[in-house]
Amino acid sequence: MPAVFITYSLAYLDRANYGFGAAAGLAPTLNISNARSAFLGSLFFLGYFLFQIPAANYARRKSATWLVFYSLIGFGSLAALTGVIRVFWLLALCRMLLGVAQSAVFPGMLILLTHWFTRAERSRANAILILGNPVTVLWMSAVTGFLIKAVGWQMMFILEGLPAVLWAVAWVLVARDRPSQAPWLSKDCCDQLTRELELEQTTIPARADLSAALRAPGVVLLCVQFFFWSVGVYGFVIWLPTMIRAGSSRGIGAVGLLSAVPFLLAVILMLCVAHFSDRALNRKRYVGPFLVASGIALFTSYATAGHSFWLAYAFLIVAGGAMYAPYGPFFSIVPEILPSNVSGQVFALINSCGALGGFVGTWLVGMLQALTGNSRAGFLFMSMSLTVAGAIIFFLRTAKPEKPLMKPLRA
Repeated sequence: MPAVFITYSLAYLDRANYGFGAAAGLAPTLNISNARSAFLGSLFFLGYFLFQIPAANYARRKSATWLVFYSLIGFGSLAALTGVIRVFWLLALCRMLLGVAQSAVFPGMLILLTHWFTRAERSRANAILILGNPVTVLWMSAVTGFLIKAVGWQMMFILEGLPAVLWAVAWVLVARDRPSQAPWLSKDCCDQLTRELELEQTTIPARADLSAALRAPGVVLLCVQFFFWSVGVYGFVIWLPTMIRAGSSRGIGAVGLLSAVPFLLAVILMLCVAHFSDRALNRKRYVGPFLVASGIALFTSYATAGHSFWLAYAFLIVAGGAMYAPYGPFFSIVPEILPSNVSGQVFALINSCGALGGFVGTWLVGMLQALTGNSRAGFLFMSMSLTVAGAIIFFLRTAKPEKPLMKPLRA
């Protein structure tokens, strides 16, 4: 799990630091409009969308470990090039290829975790993986602002891209696709875990392929729901530094520190929600209410932004924490309703819809910021998207899974 966490953390770093480059003056330096800067930020998600399902197929049939190894080298190199390229169309191509390189990481990781963790601990395992998101933004928000102040936004991209290339070597030495390949795991422990996972598969209706899986109740609904959720999340993550800087008129270092606080709450809530979801073996109950709460908090921030920066900022903290809280339970739903031969592809399909949501959220929130000169319209748009995502999950019909037949290996 430490290797999984670090890998996803590096991926998220090279995805989300674009917002700091934009806030630090990327558009004026490259002589491009703010609208073009918003388009650059969104191009990542277009590339991210294209190769999710092929990546999941490779991870399931061959090796998630080696797929992630190649991805680390690819996206680390491309992230570093973001600080080198000065031509707009080349930078646009680089950002889209960065999305392509990263498209393998998340579905590959989710498939890897289904080989290692039982139903009773899967929400916590997913939460630790996805903690790479808010934890990264937490320290990145605090560090990147000061790094830009010290060496400039171009060198920031280079210094934050190269660690992924170096980490690729450590990853391939540590990670294993299945328990049977791990030299540090005893045979008895490996056999028990394998039996537990096989028993769980017997309780799930068989699905021959992806087209059959799409006819399973709830799959299309999960895709639509994750689209709207990602509109809010990525609009928030990418443009939060710009919004705070515009609203507070503070320097980039202070903006970084202020941007970090919502993600501290997100870390705490993700761990708590995943723990209680695993204890109850209930997922839906721990997803919808938090997303609706996040939407309401963003709307309140929108409504108060013209009166008090600090009051609006307080609601931003609540919104940021609540929108991240349900990730662990959410990604535990798929392997509980679909067998292992198709769950990886459905993971990828859902995440592809999230990538489209990320594209829409990043582009439109950035465009609204550029057109109106303030962040209020962006807050309203993200608020509506998160509220819709929370409402959709209440229409999802999933049976509560049976208690594990064997005692879990890890509490």
